[in-house]
Amino acid sequence: MTIKALLRLAPLCLCWPCWALDRIEPPHWWVGMVDPGLQLMLHGDAIAALQPQLDYPGVRLLGTQRSNNPNYLFVDLHIDADAQPGEFALTLLDAAGAPIHQFSYRLHGRAERSRQRRGFGAGDVIYLLVPDRYANGNPANDTIDSLREAADRSNPGGRHGGDLAGMTSALDYIADMGFTQIWSTPLLINDQPSYSYHGYAATDLYRIDPRYGSNEDYRRFVAAAAARGIGVIQDIVLNHIGSEHWWMADPPAADWINNGGRFAPTTHMRTTLQDPYAAASDRREFSDGWFVQTMPDMNQRNAQLANYLIQNTLWWIEYTGISGIREDTYSYADPQFLSDWSARVMAEYPQFSIVGEEWSRNPLVVSHWQAGNAKRTGYASSTAAMMDFPLYYELLESLNQPQSWDGGLTRLYAALVNDRLYANPSKMVLFEGNHDTSRVFTVLGEDLGRYRAAMVYLLTMPRTPQLFYGSEVLMTSPLQRDDGRLRGDFPGGWAGDAVNAFSGEGLSEMQRQNQTWLRRLLRWRKDSPVIHAGRLTHYAPRDGVYVYFRQLEEALVMVALNRSGEDTELAMDRFAEVLGSRRSGTEIGAGSMVAWDERLELPKDAAWIVELP
Repeated sequence: MTIKALLRLAPLCLCWPCWALDRIEPPHWWVGMVDPGLQLMLHGDAIAALQPQLDYPGVRLLGTQRSNNPNYLFVDLHIDADAQPGEFALTLLDAAGAPIHQFSYRLHGRAERSRQRRGFGAGDVIYLLVPDRYANGNPANDTIDSLREAADRSNPGGRHGGDLAGMTSALDYIADMGFTQIWSTPLLINDQPSYSYHGYAATDLYRIDPRYGSNEDYRRFVAAAAARGIGVIQDIVLNHIGSEHWWMADPPAADWINNGGRFAPTTHMRTTLQDPYAAASDRREFSDGWFVQTMPDMNQRNAQLANYLIQNTLWWIEYTGISGIREDTYSYADPQFLSDWSARVMAEYPQFSIVGEEWSRNPLVVSHWQAGNAKRTGYASSTAAMMDFPLYYELLESLNQPQSWDGGLTRLYAALVNDRLYANPSKMVLFEGNHDTSRVFTVLGEDLGRYRAAMVYLLTMPRTPQLFYGSEVLMTSPLQRDDGRLRGDFPGGWAGDAVNAFSGEGLSEMQRQNQTWLRRLLRWRKDSPVIHAGRLTHYAPRDGVYVYFRQLEEALVMVALNRSGEDTELAMDRFAEVLGSRRSGTEIGAGSMVAWDERLELPKDAAWIVELP
């Protein structure tokens, strides 16, 4: 919060002894929102005994709500469609009607075309980065004396100093590579004693961590990205907070935290929510359990908390100008709340995008949460995209297997039958790795042929692709999960780094060539509607070769993956129904022409994207 905003909350004392309002959330709001309702949460000593009063054209006081904690007061307002931006005074009165405290609250005007903002989709490629590990643009904020954890770059699980200034300075590189969306793991303050860099244990839901920068720095980053044609996806956590969150010292209500505020671990049994035979107790233990002791699990069945979280999401969208949300640990939150939350977001921003994380290999479990599946599951969702964990596992495991009639690429081919379960498969976000998985080059045995096959598949399927930072320069990690090391520092993000992936200095020849190859693919994909929206036709793999096509009107692209272990001749008459009379094209990765008559010479480890005239 800015100093100016804090001054607006400074109490105007009308009695003695002086009384203080500690917090008001949301800190400000906007006129012209689709939903005219606004609930303010006020925190202060014995504030529940007071009654609010206001007089501002177009703003009506509907009433108040209280909890079993006398230090909270919930004020319900209605903002008329014709209300104008400005500040109004809200006075708190005691039981006798005497004014005790008065503060100013600001209503802003919405940014032009805020409601019409566009989200992300199959025409985009998402670049996932971990802010603390990407680039350190401002070493002065690495350690903040008032916060619990100091920077220690030598500690894989510690804070390393990456920040919003570094992310902003990298935007030209990201745009030049051909990425069109940036998903950053959470930037909210995590004032935890240790392991605070990961961002999933927020201690204030309205504040960017000062070790990354300020709220305003985040807004500037989003604007700078938009100026380069890049959208920003914010990581939102609705399921849990950090154990040092300010609520934990004085909870707004006894039931805001599940299990009475005491640690009880989740079972992680995601199937219980769709399993027709699951015991009710198993469902509760999954949904209400905590991840770890440092992440208290929130109870979204509490109406005030649910509304608080919905308003918080809308506040960040409107305040920053982001294009999308990645919602963490999707199924762990209350299902009805998720339905209400996604509906409110999409009602306010009809072209916005939400992608949910349901870490399951089972496509039935994942598809349950996608918008458009209500007729099959009975669950109404407005979240159009989910992370495609089922296909992620099939992709990497199939490339690591020997080729056979039911393994290797055949397994990858067969996996696409599960697209019948998804309301819109192209909305699914397919990835090669993320901040919780070992790095793709490591998983694939540091085999460049397998890696390139994975990337070509990722970028040419009817999906929204997502890449993890550093994959472009073949960053590695331990094969077994080791979060601190798999989220390694991006080379060149720190002054004095011997290797600089931004400039290419110090990269190995293989790294430089791969970065150039991937840049060529990403730039081509950016301007290829046939990949964004074309029909997929694929042919069952034979002898370790998988061929498929994307077609949009007259535009045609052929993809050929050779995992046979040797050079091979591909009989092209098999594909005549799609190819027609076409006999040549441009292989995008190499930028060279390929031609054939009856057979196409396909080199060992080929991962070709052939654009056909």
